[in-house]
Amino acid sequence: MEQSDFPGWHGTTIIGVRKGGKVVVAGDGQVSLGQTVIKGTARKVRRLSPGGYDVVCGFAGSTADAFTLLERLEAKLEATPGQLQRASVELAKDWRTDKYLQKLEAMLIVTDGTDLLIITGAGDVLEPEHDIAAIGSGGNFALAAARGLYDGDRDAEDIARSAMAIAADICVYTNGNLTVETIGG
Repeated sequence: MEQSDFPGWHGTTIIGVRKGGKVVVAGDGQVSLGQTVIKGTARKVRRLSPGGYDVVCGFAGSTADAFTLLERLEAKLEATPGQLQRASVELAKDWRTDKYLQKLEAMLIVTDGTDLLIITGAGDVLEPEHDIAAIGSGGNFALAAARGLYDGDRDAEDIARSAMAIAADICVYTNGNLTVETIGG
């Protein structure tokens, strides 16, 4: 099958919400190939503890590529314990300049309970406005929903779960099978 004939992997919605001193990262479990759901229970949100510091990561894109990036991030965090922003910038620099890493197709949301960052292959380390980050096929749906739900009495986890439910109702590449990790607070 030629590259141009490959229907492409789609799926994943990951959201990070920071509110009340707590950060929640939630991700759905769907992996699709073209119009077919290959798996509905993938785990795309993970907790790392390099150097004894907890970091929660969510990834969208190619799973193998994302795991490569998570391993690299973990190594950067071990070299700079407790400095998520610095480790993220170092990862983004490597990702942008290393010929092997440049081919990786994934995005990450990472948090240590204080910083909430999006890391991209374009060399970006972004701290999103409004304390909400979202990536993946249904990311914009989840982002819009979370922003609409943010003001009020809801906590970070409730906002993330509700936003993911809304995204799952709209995006065919997102399901309601969630993995949720909380840090801080």
